[in-house]
Amino acid sequence: MRTEPATASLPRFDCGAMFAALDAQRRERELDWPALAEALWAQSEALNAAEAAGHSICPGAVVRVQQRGTISCQYAMFMLRWLDRAPEDFLIGDVADVGQTSLPAAGSDRRLRWDLSQLHAAVNEQRAERGLTWSALANELGCSPSRLTNLRTARLADLELTMRITQWLRRPAAEFIHPAAW
Repeated sequence: MRTEPATASLPRFDCGAMFAALDAQRRERELDWPALAEALWAQSEALNAAEAAGHSICPGAVVRVQQRGTISCQYAMFMLRWLDRAPEDFLIGDVADVGQTSLPAAGSDRRLRWDLSQLHAAVNEQRAERGLTWSALANELGCSPSRLTNLRTARLADLELTMRITQWLRRPAAEFIHPAAW
């Protein structure tokens, strides 16, 4: 008898809802897509200047988020920061009450970044406490074991997965998001 993954009981990140909120805020502020991309990038203006970084947010890439229906957890931070919204605001389904979900404050000399190695350590600790193998946990989360074990050294992961993990942990995403100067 084959068991179904527990992902059916975990909430799902609604990328379309986040994009709709972004688009509504963009229209309310009377910004076209290039101006929105510039506003997203300008949130870290001092950091950008210190790094002598050029414009790295493409307006087309922002628009394609809606078409793809998925987004990396790091790229989403630009948008969520600009919206002043937590990723939990866009979960649908049986959402766990994880307490305070507000994103940490970040000055113009910082970007909000997921600490994926910290997330890996938390999920590994909880996995061990629950007596689960990586394969069993991956089945519960609806992904491959390597997507979980790779979080230890990953710089990117999709937001859908990171939010499934934080919900499984019953912890706010903000615990794993920090203002970073890189």
